[in-house]
Amino acid sequence: MRVLVIGSGAREHALVWKLAQSPRISKIYAAPGNPGMLPYAERVPLGVSQLHELATFVENKQIDFTVVGPEAPLIDGIVDLFRQRGLAVFGPVKAGAALEGSKAFAKELMTKAGIPTAGHQTFNDYKQARAYLESHGAPIVVKADGNAAGKGAIVALDSETAHEALKQMMVERAFGAAGDIVVLEDYLQGDEIGATAICNGTDFLPLALSQDHKRALDNDQGLNTGGMGVFTPLPFVDAAQSEQIYKQIVDATLHAMKNDGIDFTGVLYSNIMLTARGPMVIEHNTRFGDPETQAFMLLLKADVLNILEFGHGKTIDPQTLWHPGSAVSLTLASGGYPGRYNSGIPITGVEEANKLDNVHVFHAGTAMKDDQLVTAGGRVLSVVARGTSLQEAVDRAYEAASYISFEGMHYRKDIAHRGLDAVSKQ
Repeated sequence: MRVLVIGSGAREHALVWKLAQSPRISKIYAAPGNPGMLPYAERVPLGVSQLHELATFVENKQIDFTVVGPEAPLIDGIVDLFRQRGLAVFGPVKAGAALEGSKAFAKELMTKAGIPTAGHQTFNDYKQARAYLESHGAPIVVKADGNAAGKGAIVALDSETAHEALKQMMVERAFGAAGDIVVLEDYLQGDEIGATAICNGTDFLPLALSQDHKRALDNDQGLNTGGMGVFTPLPFVDAAQSEQIYKQIVDATLHAMKNDGIDFTGVLYSNIMLTARGPMVIEHNTRFGDPETQAFMLLLKADVLNILEFGHGKTIDPQTLWHPGSAVSLTLASGGYPGRYNSGIPITGVEEANKLDNVHVFHAGTAMKDDQLVTAGGRVLSVVARGTSLQEAVDRAYEAASYISFEGMHYRKDIAHRGLDAVSKQ
């Protein structure tokens, strides 16, 4: 079986690495891929926005199955195009990807279906939005409606921050057309977690709950990032609450989509706040999370191809999915990230880190220059470790990170601190 993975980050590297372990796969391509994928996949010089060229490549190479990593091609309709050309592809159609591509659409759907989420108002007029901000006050969350590469949601704890965020989106157009419409949302308090499920239109396969660390600095300080690290599973969420999350949010969302005439297939990855009123949706994503996927792939025992094919009708036993224990991912970032940073800085120690037991280093933003691995992004590497306990996984991840070095490298020292606190109280 021939497989294509579309994307170039650590999420896609993790998927390629795990797919390469499937006895059913004979060849993997990655478009455009990254240097870390080279032992497992042939890189293809096609970008994620070249939808027609990607479809033609799949036809010419007689590729049996395509896995789409990032959200942008899904929102642009790559699944619709592939299906029109009779090509098997994992992911939702454009109408389904609107659940991530339009915050206003997602909010309307959840409100109509009674899915628990924060109160909100949607605006396409700056003056009206500003007037609402003045009457509502802070704290509040300001969200660009469209796809802003994970940077379009600003949690404003004071009115000045809220007004500045609104101005950047609607007047200065910091996110382009994504900010033509904004959603102003009530601020939720609690623990933020992620719920990931593989969906086939009517049913879903629940994967593990996880918790990302979005702030750049320890103790949840600093600016929001694409994710500085994840741990899974969550010791502070019991089986009853997990079932509630998947029933009231994931299952309810699938049914709401179906009622709108959309058979949602692929990944539904929901950001959820555990509030005093119960779990509430912050936002939905329609693809695998990053850095969640890296931790999932290391903890996964089953053949990932079988899991992806659940979205195409394959049956799988959830009890056979996972290795026992926990997995932790740790993001190694460029100096200055999530602000301005330099690229082309030599990286050392990745091979040494990869030699540790139950550890793998996935490439997020790297390149090769004169046979030397160098930085090529804000998030550079994702160091992932598995352990029989959460503490063992944490210790192993930080040990692996100690082998790696590049000028300006920084990472959080407190990944999984909420989980470790919960374990210590059990």
